[in-house]
Amino acid sequence: MPIQVLMPALSPTMEKGNLAKWLKKEGETIKSGDVIAEIETDKATMEVEATDEGTLGKILIPEGTADVAVNTPIATILADGESAADLGKASAPAPAKAAESAPPAEAKAEAPQPKAEKAPAAPPAAVAEPDPEVPAGTEMITQTIREALRDAMAEEMRRDPDVFIMGEEVAEYQGAYKVTQGLLQEFGARRVIDTPITEHGFAGVGVGAAMSGLKPVVEFMTFNFAMQAIDQIINSAAKTLYMSGGQMGCSIVFRGPNGAAARVAAQHSQDYSAWYSQIPGLKVIAPFSAADYKGLLKAAIRDPNPVIFLENEVLYGHTGEVPKLDDYVIPIGKARIVRSGKDVTLISWSNGMTYALKAADELAKEGIEAEVIDLRTLRPMDTETIVNSVKKTGRAVTVEEGWQQSGVGAEVAARIMEQAFDYLDAPVARVSGKDVPMPYAANLEKLALPSVAEVVAAAKAVSYR
Repeated sequence: MPIQVLMPALSPTMEKGNLAKWLKKEGETIKSGDVIAEIETDKATMEVEATDEGTLGKILIPEGTADVAVNTPIATILADGESAADLGKASAPAPAKAAESAPPAEAKAEAPQPKAEKAPAAPPAAVAEPDPEVPAGTEMITQTIREALRDAMAEEMRRDPDVFIMGEEVAEYQGAYKVTQGLLQEFGARRVIDTPITEHGFAGVGVGAAMSGLKPVVEFMTFNFAMQAIDQIINSAAKTLYMSGGQMGCSIVFRGPNGAAARVAAQHSQDYSAWYSQIPGLKVIAPFSAADYKGLLKAAIRDPNPVIFLENEVLYGHTGEVPKLDDYVIPIGKARIVRSGKDVTLISWSNGMTYALKAADELAKEGIEAEVIDLRTLRPMDTETIVNSVKKTGRAVTVEEGWQQSGVGAEVAARIMEQAFDYLDAPVARVSGKDVPMPYAANLEKLALPSVAEVVAAAKAVSYR
């Protein structure tokens, strides 16, 4: 059956783009990985790669067409043996078969995968533990992660006039990922400040403001760009309290997307979790759920220390339940057992939780009950929760998108060895990103990241299954 090529998304916030150019003509042979078209937005131009092989049967959207909605069919690929007569039979591909470029649009983010639809009901032990910070009977509302972040900042700005936001495109453009949407209109240009494209400069301004008693929330468009500001973060923000003998603090939050997104290559895909979590004087937070994003960002803004708040671009459009409370704040430094189990402990954070939770579902089908821990905070790390879980299960697997060497997973494994060695029935296993710079090509990018299958294999290996 012919396969439709869909208009891809450059980012989770993209709703439409321009089809700038076709690089293949109707009737030409297509191989997987061939660049067939170029699309563009006001921010970037991107090549569309085919993920199926065959012949370009029909171009549905001509080049030069503006404002093409994401997931609109733009072309049809005919498989071997098919002809133009089969074009009317074309079916839209599953999300994984679309021209890969970026995370699917928000409407697709929560769509169940085909395997999930056929999965049997999870056993009672797989039910997520209730969050201890939420009183029983609390009303819950459904929000995207970007909405949870926005509400956290808005609530803290209403609560404390010393809190303000600064960064590239946070005001007039409403945020590069629309996280600060509506804040300029409510709080004005004095407290929601667009900065020049100079991370070293505006991070330094933020640190100086914090040393003077204000509470800046500094947004980096991506933590890859924070490399320009790392001297301000580490040598000024993190060390001043110690070097001043406790006389001068620095209450500041550095926040923005961290780690791999989609098709943004090596210089825009790095995971800085291990970098920042090594530094005394910093607190490092990397949440996964919408509720945790909100509760931990509020805690970070109130904290008297500099806080690195690592978000994930792929997760911004994901939805989750958030407690409807007047002041929902989660303590920094406390992990959460998201799923109870008795056979193996899976430990992760941020987008790594996506692999861990899906792997737990797959393991349950084979009778392996995995306990899943969301660290939420990387520094200070909740060693007690990790160790207590490993004492129960006797096995552990860490899951991260960053590299293994000197990674957060290595630190977790060391702490388990130091404090729970006698309880281990197998060596701690690590699943991580591959030891290469992130490739640009979609098929190679997928191979460079962890997979659910790798987590399942690691858990079965430590379980001797």
